[in-house]
Amino acid sequence: MTSFDDLVRRSTDIGEMLTQRGETVSVAEGSAGGLISAALLAVPGASNYYVGGMVVYTLASRNALISDAVRVPEGMRGATEDWALYLAQGAAVVVGTTWGVGEGGAAGPKGNRYGDPSGHGWVAVAGPVERALQVGTGVDDRAANMFSFADAALDLLGEMIASAPPPA
Repeated sequence: MTSFDDLVRRSTDIGEMLTQRGETVSVAEGSAGGLISAALLAVPGASNYYVGGMVVYTLASRNALISDAVRVPEGMRGATEDWALYLAQGAAVVVGTTWGVGEGGAAGPKGNRYGDPSGHGWVAVAGPVERALQVGTGVDDRAANMFSFADAALDLLGEMIASAPPPA
């Protein structure tokens, strides 16, 4: 299982890239429960690039924190590619950052109300380049899934930053 130290090591590299590029990041996560933000914030100097984050776990929190900051995809539901991209785009717009990270899934130990199994999730990054990635762990361990979702989100963020054109 991924450890918090593993997440912080990955976040250290991300922080260095963001600082070198003069860019910022914000996070809107659900099933990871704040682990993505915590890992980014555990790095000394995080105030150079981390602007803010939110745990968007329910429709009420989505309405309160992101609302209509970006277009809501038709028929959108949680734990989908559209949901993760919506969260990533919404975080970047609401908080005003270069990059936004979005995450949503079914941590477990049971599936979600949409019929997705435990360990099913999506992560996304929005910014100068954008991408979403499906995560499937195949396990019912809630904490392990939370860490897996955070790990996937940080991996994707690092990849997207590294693949983006240099800032103007």
